[in-house]
Amino acid sequence: MVLEMLMQSIFEVADVIFVGRLGPDALAAVGISGTLVILIFAVGIGFSMGATALVARRIGEKNPEAAAQAAVHVIVLTILLSIPFSIVGVAYAPELLRLMGASESVVSVGSGYCALMFGGNATIMLLFVINAVFRGAGDPSVAMWSLFVANALNIVLDPLLIFGIGPFPELGIEGAAIATIIGRSLGILFQIFSLSRSRNHMSIKRSSFSYDPAIVRSLASVSIPGIIQFLVSTASWIIVVRIVTLFGDVAAAGYTVGVRIIIFTLLPSWGLANAAATLVGQNLGAGKPDRAEKSVYICARYNTGFLFGITVLLMLFAPSLIGIATKDPDVIREGVACLRIIAIGYVPEGLGMVMMQSFNGAGDTRTPTLINALALWVFQLPAAWFLGVQFGLDTSGVYLGAAMAQFVLAALSFWFFRRGSWKTLKLSGS
Repeated sequence: MVLEMLMQSIFEVADVIFVGRLGPDALAAVGISGTLVILIFAVGIGFSMGATALVARRIGEKNPEAAAQAAVHVIVLTILLSIPFSIVGVAYAPELLRLMGASESVVSVGSGYCALMFGGNATIMLLFVINAVFRGAGDPSVAMWSLFVANALNIVLDPLLIFGIGPFPELGIEGAAIATIIGRSLGILFQIFSLSRSRNHMSIKRSSFSYDPAIVRSLASVSIPGIIQFLVSTASWIIVVRIVTLFGDVAAAGYTVGVRIIIFTLLPSWGLANAAATLVGQNLGAGKPDRAEKSVYICARYNTGFLFGITVLLMLFAPSLIGIATKDPDVIREGVACLRIIAIGYVPEGLGMVMMQSFNGAGDTRTPTLINALALWVFQLPAAWFLGVQFGLDTSGVYLGAAMAQFVLAALSFWFFRRGSWKTLKLSGS
């Protein structure tokens, strides 16, 4: 799972490395569009929670047929949900960028990229959801390889389509979006092929396509709060980006590079957190809640230790890392501040993400939603605004507010985890 999330994080960095050669406006466009696309990630991740929780529980109960049936339901629902996002994003891409505070030069450069990313949003959500099925089934290697295939094609196509190398057209920033969509589509084809094969844990057969309203209800009970959970989280980050854009396009460009590196370093940690979710779901399904709790503490120790090491590396090598994507000294300065300040919250974030995913693995998506609302909306956004705008710390104040929020989130998640109510949650559907 760590390797899977490392593959996922490469998507976040590859586009920035190549697009960075097109200048600050292109970087800002990718960053602002990416922030909007996070809303799609929220839906995909929410359905992923339902998929992982329900599939893991059925596998723990030694019922792979029910697990496969749940997988089919969540895939079909994901496709249906992607349609309205495509329509809105393609029709209103310039307006969405302006809503985020993008300048007219950024809107001019980035509207096509934004429209393409929204138009191809089904590839984003399906890649997340089907990988969650494999994780819940205890077969994360397929998820890792699907992302490896998708990344390999994306990295090859990025420079060819952005810069028009050889027989390929020079598409600029839109080429990065097309490369990403094609790469993810190939990864999805690999996933579907793997799902159709007879595997030790679970395989989809014709009988898996029978409709069961109990499965839909169970998925809804986990996924809808999960979607709300991540909408609460991602919407707060959208507002953070909106605050950052108050300080100009250079600030937005520096933030874009910095936050992509942050995502690159954090996503492997989500692999450990996802492992905790799977272990919790399967152990609860097997009637072993104490073993589920022990698994979470083990994952939390590994995760905080890993992120402590990453924090040290970011503090030491931030200028070199930002310099990979841009040579603009002002953008580098902004990106370095973003990396170093936000990294202050890495260690508590490592604890918090494992605890939060443990709730999700148990099917308790409501508790993380409450925690996110308290830590990010009640604390982070006011702190970012007052430190950055009112107290005159500019973007450094915004980043400091984000780092401080991770300490609050970790403390709240640990307190709720220790209460133990997640151990007794029941999931219906068979």
